[in-house]
Amino acid sequence: MKITQNSPSRLTRLLLALFLVPLTLLSLSAQEEEEAEPPTINQLIINFTGLSNVNEEVARANMSLREGEVYDPVAVDRDIRSLYRSNLFEYIEARIAPAGENTIDVIFDIRPKFRISAIIFEGNDKVSNGKLKTEATIQVNQVLNEPRVKGSAEALQEMYLKKGFSQARVDYKIDRSPVTGFATVTFQIREGRKFKIGKVNFVGNETVKDRKLKKKMQTKKWGFFSVLTNSGRFDRDKFEDDLETLKDVYREEGFLDIDIDPANVQFSYPKENRMQIDINVGEGKQYKIGNIEFVGNKTYEDSVLRLMLRSVPGSVYSPEKLDEDVGRIEDFYGQFGFMETRVRMERVPNTETGDIDIQYVVYESEKFQVESVDIEGNTKTKSVVVLRELALTPGSTFDSVRMEASRMRLDNTRYFEDTNVTPQSTNVPGRKDVRVTFREGRTGNFSFGAGFSSLEKGVFFIELTQSNFDIFNWRGAFQGDGQKFRLKAQIGSYSNSMVLAFEEPWLFERRLAFGFQIFNQETNYENQYYNSVQQGFEVSLRKRLIEIIEGKISYSLTEQDFEAYESLDSAALLANSIGTSSRLNLLLIRDSRDRLINSLRGMRLELDLTRAGDFLGGDFDFYKVESRNAFYLPLSEKFTQTVEFLVRAGVVQETDDSTLVPYEERFFLGGPNTLRGFEYRDVSPKEGGSASNLPWEAGGKTYGLFGAEYSFGITEDFRIAAFYDGGFVNKETGDFSLNREKVYDEYGGVTYFAGQRRSGWNDNYGFGIRMSMMGTPLRLDYAIPLSTDGLADDGGNDNGGQFNFTFGGRF
Repeated sequence: MKITQNSPSRLTRLLLALFLVPLTLLSLSAQEEEEAEPPTINQLIINFTGLSNVNEEVARANMSLREGEVYDPVAVDRDIRSLYRSNLFEYIEARIAPAGENTIDVIFDIRPKFRISAIIFEGNDKVSNGKLKTEATIQVNQVLNEPRVKGSAEALQEMYLKKGFSQARVDYKIDRSPVTGFATVTFQIREGRKFKIGKVNFVGNETVKDRKLKKKMQTKKWGFFSVLTNSGRFDRDKFEDDLETLKDVYREEGFLDIDIDPANVQFSYPKENRMQIDINVGEGKQYKIGNIEFVGNKTYEDSVLRLMLRSVPGSVYSPEKLDEDVGRIEDFYGQFGFMETRVRMERVPNTETGDIDIQYVVYESEKFQVESVDIEGNTKTKSVVVLRELALTPGSTFDSVRMEASRMRLDNTRYFEDTNVTPQSTNVPGRKDVRVTFREGRTGNFSFGAGFSSLEKGVFFIELTQSNFDIFNWRGAFQGDGQKFRLKAQIGSYSNSMVLAFEEPWLFERRLAFGFQIFNQETNYENQYYNSVQQGFEVSLRKRLIEIIEGKISYSLTEQDFEAYESLDSAALLANSIGTSSRLNLLLIRDSRDRLINSLRGMRLELDLTRAGDFLGGDFDFYKVESRNAFYLPLSEKFTQTVEFLVRAGVVQETDDSTLVPYEERFFLGGPNTLRGFEYRDVSPKEGGSASNLPWEAGGKTYGLFGAEYSFGITEDFRIAAFYDGGFVNKETGDFSLNREKVYDEYGGVTYFAGQRRSGWNDNYGFGIRMSMMGTPLRLDYAIPLSTDGLADDGGNDNGGQFNFTFGGRF
């Protein structure tokens, strides 16, 4: 067989050649490029165009390219960006030019920005140039930035307005020199006259009183505290905001057509440097609510939803109250699991009655239950600590009210920050997850320092606290289980003390707190000539009975010792007070205050019941009942004015005739926390008194204390107070007499000492300030006694005004 091989046609060979030749040329070209070396920079040339206020060294300092280096286009782009970032130039262009064999010149054409050579102030007679330069945000030799110049002019005008120059205006002009590249900025100031607001009047307000309107305004007349509060000066921006606020006040009173036109506001100057503002008010018609109906509610009847409303037919139309009613209806649905129910309020003018009818359109959702709880952010706190604070559990009805209560509970632990509790959708119909997110807060604190007060002339303390303690978690720095730990030692001129305290807030995973503390207290009563030493321990159980009522039951064992000074008549009583006190205590607390320090509203009520006896292994038999109460009433939002009333009373009685009530268990008044116009423990029945010894405070078995304090805030952390304190201490249990007992000596003269049974009513008045220093509340008071025992040098309590300097709250 003959085998024949066909050769390619001419056309095929031609096409193959056309394809291979370009490939060959490209390959040769690429090879040549690989072999060619990049050019080297011969010269780096910088040409300044237009202005000459920047030298070449400054430009080169912002560039990385250097002569003799290999040319890199990427480096050129990088240097252009660097030059722009210097904020010195407004135009930059780079180009290259051949310079020799494989060398090039890199040329930068740069146009600098204008720079400020001088800042001039014109027209400022009342404010110095130095003060104006401080307020301006531009400086000499800076790059000229016109928006910044404009901002400086606005800042200067704002400064003038704050200083009371209500007519001040500040403009500016810029003189540029193309030759030098520098500019002069001139601020043109028209100061006008300096005014204080003398009066703010309203014209046409027949229904809403001046007082209510003024209370809502930021613009106030010049007053006694204006220097501190920066009020009493006219600020146009604030005043314009005030006009809108006044309209809102009227709308909440039902005047929906209220007209307060800025063009109708009149400014007059009846006295030198005093401005009067007259605001014209067009009240219009007051609208009231007509009929109220519900649409779309299938689960709950109209009569049930009406119970949620504050606005009723015939009441004044108030947009804010109506919005609150919408929220109440949605919360009501959410409380029973209808989490996604939404309510829209529509108003319908009634042309017949002139009232506004209200229609609530209800879009009911399905009912949801809790599927699971997701916690995010607990990097040190155990999940169980978070879960036990939640009012929602898997399988329960998804209650929006309980969801908000859960968030508040977590906030109240003070373990966390930025706490959020929100519903999260799931793939299961009728089910939602509870999503809890937060950031771990700072719960531990180590502090030490030195200070003084009116009681302690000098004191040094060291304290370690941890509110999120975990006694078993040594790897995690003993944090994360929600326990409380406190260790404090204090050494002072008046007393020395040490306290070690621990509390487990969830005993056996129940909302029952178990705590114990070990203490040692040594006190030197210089004015009563003896020293007291108390040491012992206490164990307790504490439980919140309802939302704001808490109960605590405790047992304590205290060893008491006294060291009397030589020739002291009270030595017998003190000797009978040496021994072991074993007691049971029940404390009930109701606390609804808005905050713990400088409270503005609410109350705190305490009932303290104590029973000590030898049946508990102690040396003393007595019972003690004490009621301590404080009430806080807000008076006005202006300066956050409030008044505090303090009411206390107590009795103590031995239950065995063979023992006495220990000295430290008796009642005394006087000092920074009771009667501030008297020295510490200086109000009490007196005993003794002789040629060699002054009478001494024997303490009483019954006392009463009343206090009233008015205070107002200058700033958030600074308040001024005026107060009155009054009280008595009587020797016998249940003796609440306010009369001061007269006791006659052997010569028929009146004395208030030997055998005295009643201290009588002692009171004082005074003034003080409340402030916060580094987060610690500080009280400074000066009190002047009114009713005293009338004796000063002979052991009495009439010792003149008292200055009190203390840390912490009074309650």
